[in-house]
Amino acid sequence: MLSPQRVVAAASGGAGDAMESAKPCPVQVVLVQKDQHAFELEEKALASILLQEHIRDLDVVVVSVAGAFRKGKSFFLDFMLRYLYFQKEGGRSNWLGDPEEPLTGFSWRGGSDPETTGIQIWSEVFTVEKPDGKKVAVVLMDTQGAFDSQSTVKDCATIFALSTMTSSVQLFTEYGRLAMDEIFQKPFQTLMFLVRDWSFPYEYNYGLQGGMSFLEKRLQVKEHQHEEIQNVRNHIHSCFSSVTCFLLPHPGLQVATSPDFDGKVKDIASEFKEQLQTLIPYVLNPANLMEKEINGSKVTCRGLLEYFKAYIKIYQGEDLPHPKSMLQATAEANNLAAAASAKDMYYNNMEEVSGGDKPYLSPDILEEKHCEFKELALDHFKKIKKMGGKDFSLRYQQELEEEIKELYENFCKHNGSKNVFSTFRTPAVLFTGIVALYIASGLTGFIGLEVVAQLFNCMVGLLLIALLTWGYIRYSGQYRELGGAIDSGAAYVLEQATSHVGNSTQAAVRDAVVGRPSLDKKAQ
Repeated sequence: MLSPQRVVAAASGGAGDAMESAKPCPVQVVLVQKDQHAFELEEKALASILLQEHIRDLDVVVVSVAGAFRKGKSFFLDFMLRYLYFQKEGGRSNWLGDPEEPLTGFSWRGGSDPETTGIQIWSEVFTVEKPDGKKVAVVLMDTQGAFDSQSTVKDCATIFALSTMTSSVQLFTEYGRLAMDEIFQKPFQTLMFLVRDWSFPYEYNYGLQGGMSFLEKRLQVKEHQHEEIQNVRNHIHSCFSSVTCFLLPHPGLQVATSPDFDGKVKDIASEFKEQLQTLIPYVLNPANLMEKEINGSKVTCRGLLEYFKAYIKIYQGEDLPHPKSMLQATAEANNLAAAASAKDMYYNNMEEVSGGDKPYLSPDILEEKHCEFKELALDHFKKIKKMGGKDFSLRYQQELEEEIKELYENFCKHNGSKNVFSTFRTPAVLFTGIVALYIASGLTGFIGLEVVAQLFNCMVGLLLIALLTWGYIRYSGQYRELGGAIDSGAAYVLEQATSHVGNSTQAAVRDAVVGRPSLDKKAQ
């Protein structure tokens, strides 16, 4: 059933395709290498979506659809997209839209072969305001269908696991029944069984109420059941904080059998549309959008990226990972997300005082601000609820301190470049040297020291060449190493000169102070 699908123009591109295009589209974030049955994270593509400035620090709600292949997962997600865009634009009419408008969004098509591979997410992250006024980021995730002819059991289990471990609201699609022996068990948040082509409305009505009654019956534990089936029923409520079920009718023969079906609402059975208008608003109701939580702490978009990176690593081997490995990966991602949040806090605070076009700041004041903001960042890291204990988190704290140190060094360089004297230090030193040597050459030539005068003239020529070279390097940006050497030489000369002047001044002051008592005695 529900094998209607169509291919979107920009559908499942790689890292750069989605973000280069101004139009939102599905982005492949987990690739499947079918020959090796291996998985690869498109980190650049995922980061370009989750690290957008306006959403990266918002708590994230990940809505995913999982299930067997050719069961219309992408089809349902496209209706979710239509509803979310309708809400975003403030529409008040029927969110299903024009009956003649084809269904667009995630790639889908008709037929018996699977369309989606790996994991895709929509390139636009929606911001939704919850009833308490809090804004959350909503990410829609599409997954590869399970149990097709080309995927191994490990492939299917990996996709299910990644989807469940990274989502907070998961819809599990099933065909006309509830196959409890095929549920992938994971202790996460919201699970909705979406039973399509329900053929027994006289027993259980379509919709949520009938679905909950049906689910309650299917979750009953009976003595004659196999022990494994009993275990599934006994544990499913402890695995998910919310478990619901929704019964949907058949969408109509036009949807199921026509190769030309392109998602037009007019071709969908009215009974199905009626239930769809209940299902989608229910799933995407702000009150029902549960933020992703791990270890009792809400996950931000930035944190979700770290969890993806950690989880994909443990599924690279030939065997499915041990639960201990999964816990270790979760703890690592948890600490990395906390460190990234603390590092960002330090960076933003330093940007406020010395970043961008802020005026030059005294090095002493800059160091004082650095120490203050570093303590704030470390305190923020320590206060975040983390997994693994203090000893486990210590390594990540030390890495955070090193990264903050590097950031501080960069801020010092950036701040130093704003110092007007620092900018003109090299040409000033070179010009002063040229003038001094030119005068010295004239004086020595005047008193008859022609050889020394010629030597001074040569030095004037060399300094003039250095000055012109430095100016060209600054203008063109080429030969930067040579420019750095000239800057270093000028800095050394200036340092030696100021040091000599300082020492001479101190000696003169000391002599004046020491010599005054002797003069006083002679006067007496």
